Amino acid sequence: MLASIVIRTYNEERYLTELLEKLRSQDCRLTDMEIVVVDSGSTDATLEIANRHDCLVTNIRKEDFTFGRSLNVGCDFAHGDILVFISGHCIPVENYWLDELVKPLVDDTAVYSYGRQIGRDTTKFSEKLHFEKYFPTYSKLPQEGFFCNNANAALQRKIWEKFKFNEELTGLEDMYLAKQIVNSGEKIAYNANASVYHIHDESWEQVIVRYEREAYALQRIMPEVHFRLHDFLWYLLSGVVSDSREALRQGVFTKKVAEIIAFRFAHYWGTYKGNHEHRKLSADMKYGYFYPKDLEKEKYET
Repeated sequence: MLASIVIRTYNEERYLTELLEKLRSQDCRLTDMEIVVVDSGSTDATLEIANRHDCLVTNIRKEDFTFGRSLNVGCDFAHGDILVFISGHCIPVENYWLDELVKPLVDDTAVYSYGRQIGRDTTKFSEKLHFEKYFPTYSKLPQEGFFCNNANAALQRKIWEKFKFNEELTGLEDMYLAKQIVNSGEKIAYNANASVYHIHDESWEQVIVRYEREAYALQRIMPEVHFRLHDFLWYLLSGVVSDSREALRQGVFTKKVAEIIAFRFAHYWGTYKGNHEHRKLSADMKYGYFYPKDLEKEKYET
């Protein structure tokens, strides 16, 4: 069985060598492996690095790029029975990462799986806590619901061929597909043992834009979501307080408090900008999606 690792790139030279070296060092016992790079007009050394590591390279014009379209191009170009997605600024933690990620697909526990994400390097303090909420230390095999994230995920090719990724969304093409999959009666799995370091190196304006486009896409997936100005203020306060308590516990409050405030402002302001024009979300659903704590831990952790 062949697993095709599809990497979307645009000027990813900073971490790409480390990523590709880690991929080549994987101890693959469940599948063989090929690496596919889908580049959307890099002007740095990205393509040189990809070619040096014997990647299969295909291209999409920058002006034609959407997250879903680039993945569809990569999946169509790839040969694998299993399609694996990893961000160009993610690094597998262990050499068994690939086997753990594809295991739920190989044993038919699920048709779409995703793994843990951990902050590193320039990842901001609050985003590390954000990762801990959505990518906890316990697995969900399979999980309830349709949350998924293509920064570290695997999909059966036959399922991709049935649905394919939505090419119009501004983000969250993974959740859109996952919702279709769940609605068709199939399962999604989260394997905490398939861990990657996810390294974001973004300005505050880029953080706002990221959450804005994700919130805009979320309207297509969950049209009941509505994030009003008072929601922005409430979740900003809740997020800052929660993160500050953790920073105090870790002894880094003085060093991180300004960053915490800036990140949660960017997070929820972007969410408000992308989401506030649509219908109201029920209180329970809103709380579960936006509140910074993990509310599922007791259900899945043993």
